[in-house]
Amino acid sequence: MAAGTITLRASGARLAPPHQPAPYYKVAMRERSHFATRIGIFCFLMQISRRCLAFAACLCLTAGFTAADEKTLNPQVQKIVDEVSEARIRAILEKLVSFGTRNTMSNQDDPARGIGAARQWILNEFKSYSPRLEVRFDKYRVKKQGRIFKDVDLYNVIAVLPGKKLPETQIFVSGHYDSLNLGNRPAGGAPAGPGTDAPAAAPGAGNGPPTLSLEQQEKNAELPAPGACDDGSGTAAVMELARVMSEYEFDKTLVFVAFAGEEQGLIGATLLAAKAHKENQVIEAVLNNDIIGTEVAGNGRTGNSTVSVYSDESMDSPSQQLSRYVREIGERYMPSMKVDTVFMQDRLGRGGDHSPFQMEGYAAVRLSTPNEIYANQHHATDLLENMSVPYTTKVAKINAAAAASLAMAPKPPVILRQPGAGRAGANTGTATGAGRRPTPMISRGSGYDAALQWRAAGPDDGIKGYAVVMRSTTAPYWEREIYAGKTTQLTLKDVSIDDAKFGVKAIGLDGSESLVTPYAYPPRQKTEIETVQ
Repeated sequence: MAAGTITLRASGARLAPPHQPAPYYKVAMRERSHFATRIGIFCFLMQISRRCLAFAACLCLTAGFTAADEKTLNPQVQKIVDEVSEARIRAILEKLVSFGTRNTMSNQDDPARGIGAARQWILNEFKSYSPRLEVRFDKYRVKKQGRIFKDVDLYNVIAVLPGKKLPETQIFVSGHYDSLNLGNRPAGGAPAGPGTDAPAAAPGAGNGPPTLSLEQQEKNAELPAPGACDDGSGTAAVMELARVMSEYEFDKTLVFVAFAGEEQGLIGATLLAAKAHKENQVIEAVLNNDIIGTEVAGNGRTGNSTVSVYSDESMDSPSQQLSRYVREIGERYMPSMKVDTVFMQDRLGRGGDHSPFQMEGYAAVRLSTPNEIYANQHHATDLLENMSVPYTTKVAKINAAAAASLAMAPKPPVILRQPGAGRAGANTGTATGAGRRPTPMISRGSGYDAALQWRAAGPDDGIKGYAVVMRSTTAPYWEREIYAGKTTQLTLKDVSIDDAKFGVKAIGLDGSESLVTPYAYPPRQKTEIETVQ
């Protein structure tokens, strides 16, 4: 179908898409319509005939301009979600805990205990899942610095499931397999909480930062650190998803990563993210799982049906768009779960392995329980009996739904003008100005409309069409959705672009949705005004 322009006219506050026969897109907006309920009540009160009831039912079913119709579930994605096994996640956790410690600085040569034994087992498990998985160590020699108290070999463990159509585009699912024990909390010290723990100081060290000898630090590195929840839970989810998803084929490449060195300052993730950026790797999304194993907080707060997804604080950033995607897809396939998007990079003053990827320009989020037990974190009490495997399984299923949907979906549309393009987006052969930042293809059309343009990020033979989304400037989530069809332009008559946010996403032939590309206009740049002296 040739690219063209579709014009829709606003009627009050509601926008409706043109009729289209595809089973996937019947939705005009996200808000729920109570039209069917009102018809039912009316029919009951008036005791109308069966013929009228049938007519009313037809009205409900054919009200294609309302949001009553739900998006369909992809059978393959649903099957993947259903195959995630709680029993297997439990078995993985039991094995991870059995290594005694997984401290990055612990013994690397013991075949049964420590970080070396743990990483080798993870590698072997990845290899056992499917011959489709390309499994390897991602090794670095890290110099003594910060919490790395001596030069050390650090190994991320990676399993890659190559994509069939878009293999250069990667979807990461990650957790960290290293653990930590900071020792006993000083008597009479601050209550358990982030930042209140520190290794015991050496004798005569005073009240300043602890000064430990190399021998003392090596001894501390061998303390029992079961790390069941932090972050055996995330590692178990990653491994189980690698097992399940390696039995399927996807358009994009899936990368399952168990990071090391997280407890020493996000070392493994930082090194891998920097290498990916240097090599111009295309990473569309990073779903990082850290502390997804507790449903009862240290203060007694309880909840096993909510997961927090941290992104960042920049409005409509790639990471925020990813968090919205995880929410929508996760709740679609796991309706018993509530996905809370938190527009912060992480919990206050803390960090995770998604952060280095954000710093390299990639969309990355952290999935985490809202109910942490601070007293167990980084201590010998972070045991399997102090966490909830059923909760970890639920969060793993949300990961499965989001990762599978992204790996099957087209690439997000491109909305920035090409070099030399004019205001309308067409190539005029003239430069936009030296040093000028590219701007999105959105304008006022004839003066008071919302005229949007976009283009496919590559071949469009796998794209069924596009959908434009809208929301108010203060709303956290997209509120309205208009299916535009297989076109690269859409004009919304009498809709102002000055008080709303807009975005566009691609819809695959199987109904899979890409991430939304927002029409984010660059902020006005500071200018220097010359004056006559």
